[in-house]
Formats: sequence, structure tokens, C-alpha cells
Amino acid sequence: MTQSLTFTKMQGLGNDFVVVDATAAPFALDAAQIRLLADRRFGVGCDQVLVVERPGRADADFRYRIFNADGAEVEQCGNGARCFVVFVRAKGLTDKRAIRVETRAGVIVPTLEDDGTVTVDMGTPRFAPGDVPFVGGTGAAAEPLDVGGRTVTVSALSMGNPHAVQVVDDVDAAPVASEGPRIEHHPRFPARVNAGYMQVVDRATIRLRVHERGAGETPACGSGACAAVVAGRRLGLLDADVLVHTRGGVLRVRWDGEGAAVLMRGPAAIVFEGTWPLSA
Repeated sequence: MTQSLTFTKMQGLGNDFVVVDATAAPFALDAAQIRLLADRRFGVGCDQVLVVERPGRADADFRYRIFNADGAEVEQCGNGARCFVVFVRAKGLTDKRAIRVETRAGVIVPTLEDDGTVTVDMGTPRFAPGDVPFVGGTGAAAEPLDVGGRTVTVSALSMGNPHAVQVVDDVDAAPVASEGPRIEHHPRFPARVNAGYMQVVDRATIRLRVHERGAGETPACGSGACAAVVAGRRLGLLDADVLVHTRGGVLRVRWDGEGAAVLMRGPAAIVFEGTWPLSA
């Protein structure tokens, strides 16, 4: 017997997602099925699978689950959060513009703006090594990390998911493909980590590439953009309001400093609707 999964393909600055409405029936794909669904040759193809569910807590409108292309469930995805808002409104699941969404990292509050972009309150960044987690870290803005015998300097922090951000002179020449996987799987990051490479253009502009945990380099990474701005602010390189230029487009990120939430604003769009056969 063959069953079908109904899905919506979406993208936020080229970071692409398969979005599934599981508010009426439970999401039941296992890790192997998620990997096949995410495969760009044998499945639909995506960086992450996003699942919309009913909330498990009274102060949230929805629950939002995120699975990387390797099948692993993760805590947070900023570009996905923007797509989430566009999806639930397009499907008539809510008419709210500010939506309280339960994630594994806590409740986030993305808001649909008048111009169609979405602003996401990504919460307060955390720097304690146990919160990242980062074994042997100190919580400092810059810390040494040995990567294959070469010492690099990273800013390790959590945006609800773990990030290690480096400042580089030229983001186009950064060793994202060769070094990014080594940092992702570095033993000092027991939950793995997103490896960011940030070029500071001026105090209000950066260029960014990110090797995402479980997905590889993507055209844009929302939480990575937030982490980069936070790292740049802590290093004294950036002002509060920053334009983040990724290969997929531009995000606006604002962080007013210690104790403040990070706000990220950018677009999200539906690409197409479809069904995918499941063998049962």
C-alpha cells in the first residue's frame, strides 16, 4: 500500500525547506525517510524538514520541529521560523501576525510585517560553555580552537542552537567546505556546531557563509546571521543594527547588547506544493 505525504516547498534566502502540516495528524517519518525526502536526487530536496504541530504548552500558538537533511532533529532555525509564519497564515491555520511558537529551544515570536517580510525575536544569546555546549570554553568573546593542527579563533555561543563564528578577511576565500565539517564534528562541541565565517565590511555590514550542522553550507542561515552579529558586537567590531549579506540575500539583524533579544528580519516564500509517495 502506498501513502502520500502532502508538503509545501519553501525558501528563505535560498535556505530551502519541506514544510509539513501535522496539526491534524501526527508526523511519523523516521530518520531514514527524512534523509530520503531531503535528498535532492531521490527525494524532494531541502536543507531542513519543518513540521507544524499543535502546541504542547498553553502560552504558545504552535509547536515547530526542525529536522536537518541528515535526519537529526535540532533546536532552532531562523530562516525556517520566517517560513513557518508565511506557511501557517497561507494555510489559514491562524490570522495572527505575531505568533508564539514552541521550539526545542523555547518559545520564539516571529511577526509578519506590512511589507511581507518576517521579523523573528530569536531570544537572548547564551555564552556559558555548558549552554553551547563547548568543552573547555570560558565564555569569552574569542577563544582558540585547534582544527587539524591549525589554531583558529572562534566566538562560541548559543542562539538556541550552537554556533562557532570566525572573523575572516575574505569570506569568498574562507575554507568553508574543507574546515567547516571539521569544526562541526570537533570533539569540543559534543552536540556538533554550526561553523560561521564572517567578513566585516563596516560597522553596519557583514558578509557571511555558514556550514550548517547536518546540512553543509547553505545559501543563508538565519540563526547563523544572528550569531555572527552577536559575535561581532562582543568583539567591538559592529554597531547594533547590521545588514548581513549571505549568498542567498540580505538579512537585517539587531542586537542591543548583553541581556537583549536578537531580532532578525527577512523574506520567506512558498515555492510549490506537492505530494511525496510513502511506501507502507
